[in-house]
Parts: sequence; structure tokens; C-alpha cells
Amino acid sequence: MKKKYLLAPGPVQIPPEILLEMAKPIIHHRTPEFEKTFADVQVLLKELFNTKNPVITFASSGTGAMEAAIVNTHSQNDEVMVIENGKFSERLALICKAFGLTTHILKIPDGESVSSGEIKKRLDENKNIKSVLLEYSETSTATMNDIESIAAVVSKTNALLIVDAITSLGVVDIPCDKWKLDVVIGGSQKSLMLPPGLSFLWLSDKAWERAKTSTLPKFYFDIHEELSALKKNTTAWTPAISLINGLYIALNMMKDYGWQNLYKKNVQLMKLVHAGTHALGLELFSKSPSVSVTAIKVPAGIDGNKLVDKLKNEQNITIAGGQSELKGKIFRVGTLGWIDHSDILVFFGALEVCLNQMGYKFAPGASLKAIQEELINHAQ
Repeated sequence: MKKKYLLAPGPVQIPPEILLEMAKPIIHHRTPEFEKTFADVQVLLKELFNTKNPVITFASSGTGAMEAAIVNTHSQNDEVMVIENGKFSERLALICKAFGLTTHILKIPDGESVSSGEIKKRLDENKNIKSVLLEYSETSTATMNDIESIAAVVSKTNALLIVDAITSLGVVDIPCDKWKLDVVIGGSQKSLMLPPGLSFLWLSDKAWERAKTSTLPKFYFDIHEELSALKKNTTAWTPAISLINGLYIALNMMKDYGWQNLYKKNVQLMKLVHAGTHALGLELFSKSPSVSVTAIKVPAGIDGNKLVDKLKNEQNITIAGGQSELKGKIFRVGTLGWIDHSDILVFFGALEVCLNQMGYKFAPGASLKAIQEELINHAQ
């Protein structure tokens, strides 16, 4: 018998309460029963996004909402600026280019965040830029951008700030209205503790005004169709019924725990991972670490790909390796969703076993001791 641990930055572990809800017999979506659930979900999503505006729900992966964010707020030949500091920000640029937008790339080294000053400089130089697109948490490098300070700059211009918050929503507080964000993207398989299959899109009043004049082609991802349906407590097209039922349970679990309590817990989990990492003499990859996922440099002489495989095949723990040029150079540990400090202790115990077997030298138990000390100090 094997007990498996999923500590990737998505998909994540799913609580039994949510699994049981999604296992119930399917209902029809054009019924008062579903409409009641969807209306309740909409109220909870507004709390999650800290907003008065509606949140659109798509039956798609997060990439679908990324596409929807772009095609609903732009027209042919619009100029946009994409902040690239990893694989998922690169995806934003690819979508922009696929729809014929003039795409200016502000390339930031992997593991580093962009400064609001640099964005202001670029916007001052080019008044034609219609939108600034970036990741809140670049999952591929475990790097966070300072969205609040960036929003303070972009909100003073005519440009929209489009934020992919798929691995930040529900992990850190994102007061969309207060910060004057314009478009925020979310996904179900991260902090919301669901399987992949739902994505979310929120727009500010400024973004909804822009959407009225957008001419890029759209059909399934037409937010005006979704907004009309939303007023009737349903979706324009067939929804992922079981996932939305699960979402209702997940959002209520998060609310009952307390939104701010949840954000504090996530920061504490990040600190536990950092403590264990440093105690083993390992280094964080990012200079601006994400709260939801930690990227750790593979020590010299160790095969990073084999380490990830060894954890999975011998210790039953699934994490993520590096992507593209970072493959084999880093490994990534997710701390979002249904995870607590016991999962972190299990992971580092297994990591120590694997590193020892692969010839990496350290004081056995060092990471566990550091994590326990962090827990004790935090409790005090």
C-alpha cells in the first residue's frame, strides 16, 4: 500500500469533502437547482476577488481565460507590452501574437521580478500601448511580481493591466478594486483545490468599457455572452457542472477558515520550505520568491531530473522539475491548496533520504529541525 503526496504547483490535492460533492449524480444545468448554486458561487467569487464586479467562469483550463482576457479587450493591430520572466508569461505573449497584436516584450531574467519604474519608463516612451500583461506569480521560476506597485503606475494611464493570477488567487490577498487592477485571471486546479477544468476572468469598469469596442474574433470566450447569461445565474454554454458544485464547497471551506487566515497560513508554509531549504545548504532560485511555489536550485553533482523521479518513484511524492532551459537545474515545491505543515515535514524527510542516496552531504535531520524551530517560533 502506498500513500501518495502531491506537492506540485498544480494540480493539487483535493479534500474529501470536495471529491464527495463532485461524485454526486449529475444534474441538468438549466434548472433552478444549478442556478441557485451558481448564484451562490458568484457571491463567493466576488469575495475572493475583493470586488463589486462580476467574475466570469469558463469551462476551460487557465489558458482559456488567458485567451479570453486578450481577445475581449483588444482590436486588430493594438500594441501591447508583455513582461516575460518565465514560461507562462511567454504564453501570454504567444497568445497576443497569435491574434495579430503588436507585441512588445520586456524581458526580465528568470528568477527576477519587474520594477514598476521600468514599466512606467516603457509606457512613457510609447503612449500607444493598450495593455501591460504579466504574471502575478510566474510558476515556472517561482517568482512574484509586485502587482500593487505596478497597478499604481498603470492605472494612471489609458493602458489596461492584465494579470495572470492563476497561482496567486486564493494564495495571497488580491484586492482587485482597491488596487485598480483591470483584468485578473484564475484557475481551478491551484489554491481552489479542484481538478483542472474551470477558469475565471474578472474585469474592472475600465476593462469592460474597452471590451465594448474590441474587434478581435471571439465566440466561445465572448464575455458579453457570458455576462448576459450570468445575469440569469447560468453560463452561456454548457458548464462543468460537477466542478462548479465542487467549487461551491471549496470556496465555503476557504471562507469558513477565514480569507486573511488563509493568506497568513500560505506565507507560513512558504517560510517553512525556505527554512528547510537553507538548513540543507540549498539555495532558492528566485530573488523575489512566490508564496505558492518555491524553486530550489539543484546542488552541484546531482541530476535534478533523477531527483524528481526518485522522489516520485521511491518516496511517492510528486513535485515539479524545471522547464525549458531550467530543466534539471531546479525543482519546484507547491504549497497551495489543501496543504499544511505536516506535508512539508514529510517532503523534507523524503528529500533528505534521496539527496543522501545521491551523494549530497549534509547533517541528517537538519531540514526537519529547522522547520520545527520555525513552527515553534511562529507559535510563540
